[in-house]
Amino acid sequence: LAQVPVIKAILESFNDDALSRLLQELDALPELESLIRSAIDPDAPATITEGGIICAGFDETLDKYRKVMSEGTSWIADIEAKEREASGITTLKIDYNRKDGYYFHVTNSNLSLVPDHFFRKATLKNSERFGTAELAKIEGEMLEAREKSSTLEYDIFMRVREQVERYIDRLQSLAKAIATVDVLQSLAVTAETNHYVRPVFNDEHRIVIDQGRHAVVEKVMGVQEYIPNTITFDSQTNIQLITGPNMSGKSTYMRQTALIVLLAQIGSFVPAESANIGIVDRIFTRVGASDDLASGQSTFMVEMTEVANILRNATDRSLLILDEIGRGTSTFDGLSIAWAVVEHISNKKLLGAKTLFATHYHELTELEGKIDSVNNYCIAVKEKGDDIVFLRKIVKGGADKSYGIQVAKLAGVPESVINRAK
Repeated sequence: LAQVPVIKAILESFNDDALSRLLQELDALPELESLIRSAIDPDAPATITEGGIICAGFDETLDKYRKVMSEGTSWIADIEAKEREASGITTLKIDYNRKDGYYFHVTNSNLSLVPDHFFRKATLKNSERFGTAELAKIEGEMLEAREKSSTLEYDIFMRVREQVERYIDRLQSLAKAIATVDVLQSLAVTAETNHYVRPVFNDEHRIVIDQGRHAVVEKVMGVQEYIPNTITFDSQTNIQLITGPNMSGKSTYMRQTALIVLLAQIGSFVPAESANIGIVDRIFTRVGASDDLASGQSTFMVEMTEVANILRNATDRSLLILDEIGRGTSTFDGLSIAWAVVEHISNKKLLGAKTLFATHYHELTELEGKIDSVNNYCIAVKEKGDDIVFLRKIVKGGADKSYGIQVAKLAGVPESVINRAK
C-alpha cells in the first residue's frame, strides 16, 4: 500500500490517456495502511499464536503485560534486596518452584528476625518459606501476563484482520490495477531490453514479419548466434509447406511465427525488424510426439485426435502450426492423410486458414503447382561431402531429401549402422 502513491506519481508523469483509467483504479487506502502500520509489527513471526505480532503502543493492556514480563524479574530482585536490608537477614533470598511459587527462604537460625508482614507458606526441616502481599501481587501479575499476553495478541490480530476484511473489494480492485501495471511495465522492459518493435495490424488477414526471431530460443542461444527469418503470408498464400532436415530450424521458424502473432495480440512489442499482422481468432498447434497410454491412446491416435479438433474448429481467421502430420503410421497412409489435410485447409470453402505445415513427405511439394494457395519453402542446407551444415534460413522452394542419415550420424549412431543405411 505504501508503494501505491509512488506508482501513481510515476504513471501521472507519462500524461498518457491509456493510463488514466488505471490511475483512477489505484486506490491507495491510506487509512488501511495506517491501521496496519500502527497494529502489526514489521518483524512479526510467521505464526499468529506465539505473540510478537502487535506493535507496542497499540493496546494498553498488552503493553502492561509486556512490561510485567520484561521487568518482573528485576522487580523481584528489588524486593529481595529491600527485605534483606530491612530485616537484617543477610542470607535472605527469593526462590521459585511450581508448587509454592515465589517465596522468601529463611533458615531456622534467622526465624526470630522474620518481619510481621511475612506469612508462612511451607515448613521444611532446616528452614521455612514465607510470602508477602507485595511478592504475591507481582507473582500474580507475572503469571497473568505470561498466560494472557499471547491470547490477547491473537485476539487483537483477529480484530485487525476483521477490519482489513472490510476493504476486500477495494483491495481486489487495487490488486488487479497493480497487476495490469506490472504486466505493462514487464512488456515494456522486455521490449526495450531485447529490441522489440511495435507491430501494425491489418484487416486483410496478411502476416508479414521482417527478420522475426523466437523470443525464447534467441535468449538461450544469444543474439549474435540466432539467425532471424522473414515470413510472408499475403492474401494469395494460405499454406506454407516447409521441408528440410530435422534439427535445421523448421519448428523454431513455425513457433516463432505463432509467438510473434500471440505477443502482438496481447499488446506486446515483438522480436522482429517490423511486423504487419492480421488479427487471428485462435492459434492451433500440432507439434511434438506424445501419447496417453493410460487411456489406451497411441502417439498416432493422439496426433489424429488433435488434427480432428483443429479441422473441425479452426476458421479462415485462425493460424495453424502443423508439424509432421501423419508420421506415426505407414508411409502411404501418413502421406495420404497429410495430402488430404493440406487440400482441406487450402480449400477456402472448407477452411482457408493461414497454415505453416512442416513435413518430410517431399511428395507434398507437388501441391504448389496444383493448388494456388500452397507455396513451398525449405531450410537452406550446405553440403560438404557426407557432412551437412544447417544455415537456419527459410528460402522459397522444396527440399528433395531430409538428410536423415547425416542427422543420425550427428546424433552418434554407430558408424557400421550409418554405412549400412547408406
